Order: sequence, then structure tokens, then C-alpha cells
Amino acid sequence: MSSTTLISVQEYIATSYRPDCDYVDGEVRERNLGELEHALLQGMIFAWFWARRKEWNIVPVVELRAQVSPTRFRIPDVTVLRPDQPREPIITVPPLILIEVLSKDDSLRSMRERVDDYFNFGVQHVWILDPATRRAYVCSRTGFQEPQTGELVVPGTPIRLVLNDFFDQAAQAL
Repeated sequence: MSSTTLISVQEYIATSYRPDCDYVDGEVRERNLGELEHALLQGMIFAWFWARRKEWNIVPVVELRAQVSPTRFRIPDVTVLRPDQPREPIITVPPLILIEVLSKDDSLRSMRERVDDYFNFGVQHVWILDPATRRAYVCSRTGFQEPQTGELVVPGTPIRLVLNDFFDQAAQAL
């Protein structure tokens, strides 16, 4: 049986991890880091949002810590901040969108726990992209659903991400 050393929130915040780690109820958890396909897709998603940041009135960032509860910190692959979102070193206000790109070692259980944390935090739009299967999912409290239109969208906004374009461009880069 393995043992886990618990640390305080203050110690977690004061420590630099390389690469950065999630913090869940006193436990520092290494994240599954992506390989080339993951990195390409994450960068492309960020670049897509960055190129449209003024038009869509958003601020995209990568791997920014989010304090999703008093004792839980997550590090989404891409975060899309609202225009009126406080600019904090660690976000404490739910952003517009949180996006995860699956790595080969991600499990359904760990991703479900992560997504539940995001919804409990108050995030309304959570998306998962899987570079290995070229599939994407719109997350809800009840499950993960592939978009029938082939696009990830934020209803009532011009924000959209055409999935085939992203997956095709990522494949061309490999």
C-alpha cells in the first residue's frame, strides 16, 4: 500500500513544480503531460483563440492554475477568460471556457473528476479534445457528448472551433 504525503494549500501555492501539478485535498498530483500530438493541438487551440481575442472579447491562456475549491487547484490545458474576469495569478472566478486535450495516459475516471471540479467551480463550458481519436466532447454534469455539428461552440456568441480543421492541421504537422 502506498502512502501519500499531504501538504497545505499555502505550501502548494508557495512551491514551484516543473511541470506544474494539480492539488487535490492536500495531495499534489502530477498531470499526464502530452506528447507531440497533445502539444500541437493545445498550441493550435490557444493560437485560434488568441487570433480572435479582440473580435470575441476574450483572453486565452495556457496552463493557468484555477482554484476550483478551497482545497483543489487544477491546471487546464487552455483557459478562455471572460472580458471582465479579474486578472489573477491563480484564477478564482469561473472562466468562460476550460479546455482539456487528452494525453495517452488520461483515464475516464480522472477526467470525470477534473470535469466535475470545473462544474462545481461554476464553469459552464468544458470541452475535451482527443488527438489520438480525432474526437471532441462537450462536457456536462451527466456525461461527455460529441457535438453533432462538428463544432465546439459557446451559444449566443460567435465563438466556434471547427474540429476537422484542427485535427487535419495537427495531422499535417506530424
